[in-house]
Amino acid sequence: MAQVFAHGQLRLYLLSLLEGGPRHGYELITALQDRFGGTYRPSAGTIYPRLARLEEEGLVRRTEEGRKTTYALTDAGRAELAARSDDLAFLEEGIAETVRDRAEHLRADVRGSMSGLRADLAAAAQQARAAAVPRGPTPADEMRQAAHARRMEAEAMVQRFRDEVRADLRRADAAGQLSQLTVDTVRTVLDTALTAVRGTLR
Repeated sequence: MAQVFAHGQLRLYLLSLLEGGPRHGYELITALQDRFGGTYRPSAGTIYPRLARLEEEGLVRRTEEGRKTTYALTDAGRAELAARSDDLAFLEEGIAETVRDRAEHLRADVRGSMSGLRADLAAAAQQARAAAVPRGPTPADEMRQAAHARRMEAEAMVQRFRDEVRADLRRADAAGQLSQLTVDTVRTVLDTALTAVRGTLR
């Protein structure tokens, strides 16, 4: 996998993730995975050494809570974030671009998988016809094959919609331009779409 963060960028982004309040290491890993739409998940071996370094630099405070460890920004950490706001904005733009690129690669993989599936279905149908001469595929077989292909196509469209909307929402969030109207619109559109789709499945 290509490098996601340039030198020093992950350090800065960890500080930004802690700006909203203390988090466990696992929560930071999950937050990064969510930010990249599931296309990137850093390992514990990547995150915890950087948190330890941030603690050594006095930018992060570590607190033991039973068997869990919580990390929080110090005043020095907040000051560094404020001083590097331009760097963080540039980093957010780069992440948004990375998410779009990875989403496009994922869509291409899905399209390739669908093409391969159709070829496999065609080959399987041909083998069935050859093995069961003179009996060919029954109408029920053809209906099941067609239904399966349609399901794969529909799921690919749902995944593409999810990836594109998620990237747009995160970009708007980073720019401080995400309004309640957008959230209400997403809720209304998805509820309406769910009802309409379910109506065709009865």
